[in-house]
Amino acid sequence: MALTAETESRLYRSLRAAAGAAAHLVALGFPTAVAVLARPGSSLFSWHPLLMALAFSFLMTEALLIFSPETSLLRSFSRKVKVRVHWALQLLALLCALLGLGIIAYNKHLNGKAHFVTWHGLTGLLTVLYASGQCAGGALLLYPKLMKNWTLAKLKLYHATSGLVGYLLGCASLMLGMCSLWFTASVTSASWYLAMLCPLLTSLVIMNQVSNAYLYRKRSQH
Repeated sequence: MALTAETESRLYRSLRAAAGAAAHLVALGFPTAVAVLARPGSSLFSWHPLLMALAFSFLMTEALLIFSPETSLLRSFSRKVKVRVHWALQLLALLCALLGLGIIAYNKHLNGKAHFVTWHGLTGLLTVLYASGQCAGGALLLYPKLMKNWTLAKLKLYHATSGLVGYLLGCASLMLGMCSLWFTASVTSASWYLAMLCPLLTSLVIMNQVSNAYLYRKRSQH
């Protein structure tokens, strides 16, 4: 028996809500697991994985999920409030990422190791630089009159799509970090695969959210 359009729409929204709820749990659970593993304070290096997990798994994910129509923790608030909280969380994420980058660079300097020679290091550096530019670009949305030749709708579209690229870079950096000797020496077998699924799940949820909110809508207008 074929499903009606209304039933399919309700089922789709339910699946999105379930995936969004899972993303919230992963966003908090992943950095918690990293904190247990890294034991922050046990060494200078121990702060690096925690700060990066907080930046790209927790803060940035929650900053984007704020705009989810199904699972936003601020659904009852106005869009203006959501934008301000999004901006604050993104700024905190950037600060954690910059601090994490500075710590790992200084730690390598102390140990006489080369800087940014692995795929994880290069991707991480690119991600932090990209996030810095994205935050600067996002500030224009708070003051759209500064960009007189651009409509607000177009600025939002470009910010959302470029932000998605930045988020995917962050997830890729986390996944490459889980291929490092430090992580693979502590996390093995099924636990390693489960950890790899965490940024993969959140990236799929965010991709779906942004696509539905901007890309598909833009395509349907043509």
